[in-house]
Amino acid sequence: MKIFVLGGGVIGVTTAYYLAEAGHEVTVFDRQKGPALETSFANAGEVSPGYASPWAGPGIPLKAIKWLLMKHGPLVVRPAFDPHMWTWLLKMLRNCTAERYALNKSRMVPLAEYSRDTLKALRAATGIAYDERTKGTLQLFRTQKQLDGTGGDVEVLKKYGVPYELLDREGCIGAEPALAGVRGKFVGGLRLPGDETGDCKMFTDRMAELCVARGVTFEYGTTISYIVRTRNRIKHINTDKGGLSADAYVMAMGSYSAQFMRKLKRPIPVYPVKGYSITVPVKDVGAAPVSTVMDETYKVAITRLGDRIRVGGTAEISGFDLRLHETRRRTLEHSVGDLFPGGGDLKAASFWCGLRPMTPDGPPLVGQSELSNLYLNTGHGTLGWTMACGSARVLADIISNRVPEINARDLSPDRYLK
Repeated sequence: MKIFVLGGGVIGVTTAYYLAEAGHEVTVFDRQKGPALETSFANAGEVSPGYASPWAGPGIPLKAIKWLLMKHGPLVVRPAFDPHMWTWLLKMLRNCTAERYALNKSRMVPLAEYSRDTLKALRAATGIAYDERTKGTLQLFRTQKQLDGTGGDVEVLKKYGVPYELLDREGCIGAEPALAGVRGKFVGGLRLPGDETGDCKMFTDRMAELCVARGVTFEYGTTISYIVRTRNRIKHINTDKGGLSADAYVMAMGSYSAQFMRKLKRPIPVYPVKGYSITVPVKDVGAAPVSTVMDETYKVAITRLGDRIRVGGTAEISGFDLRLHETRRRTLEHSVGDLFPGGGDLKAASFWCGLRPMTPDGPPLVGQSELSNLYLNTGHGTLGWTMACGSARVLADIISNRVPEINARDLSPDRYLK
């Protein structure tokens, strides 16, 4: 089949790769001058199946109030006259129950685990390199209350067979030696040895090269103005370079997918949640992190990527606003500077933000839409890099009329129609 993939981030490019592997004729469209120049550009760098959990869960509404009042809190809400914002927030609140949390997590973990295994197979088959490391993630607890509250998380990890290590202070230092210099600032941690790290932008660039070698065409610098449907099918797309048609279409435009789906009268509950990051050159290898440390207090991920430290965090609900707020930078600098002082050159850090496409329940939308030749691969939230390979492989199987290797039925947008 001739297939158009709309979106050139990590989700779109990875989808194109697996579609080409399945024998399809694929063209990728993106408004940027190259791949992964928006949300995939400078994310936290984690491939973390162990953290594949919905944001909506029991106790989150009360925690949100606390976070909003913190100086370096992980949550920011900038209210706007936007009915889509408020509708999405209400739907998210409806999912903040123990029953829905368990259901939503049961849909996310298998995809995340499958995606990591698919990524490993891809590395073995192609030799793709992207400053990857396979040294796990350490969730660091600054207070005894945080450490004592891990019981529920541990039970969930046991249920899904996710390897874990509950560490005391010395155990944390064993995993991340640079923490020895700040041993008084934390009490313990939860380590997930199966998690990985890597540069998402570098990975997507390499994947685009692999795609081209397999016959995929990339139309960069091409803006899609609107999508034309006739009855229950997509007829063609209109771009600034003219109208173009294919047999099937994949919507992989992140948060912007929702805008196009509304115009098609087939709305999806995906809303942007802005995240920030700084990329810090390593100044002292011995004082820098080995892999990823998740600062539980500020919900900030500190990840080693080659000769850089990527520090990512914040959930800012402010629509499609891409302004960089210095208060968010100070939060990221505070976390990494407090735990790894001297590890990186903060004065030389670059500052960035991106729009994570979030669903109110947590799992992404992967599958056929209500339109017969339009497929969705969006809504991954903070787990786009974690779930990219698995989502792409699942969707390529669906489009190719093959049975996916995992149960993908509940990832379909149909779940919102029930």
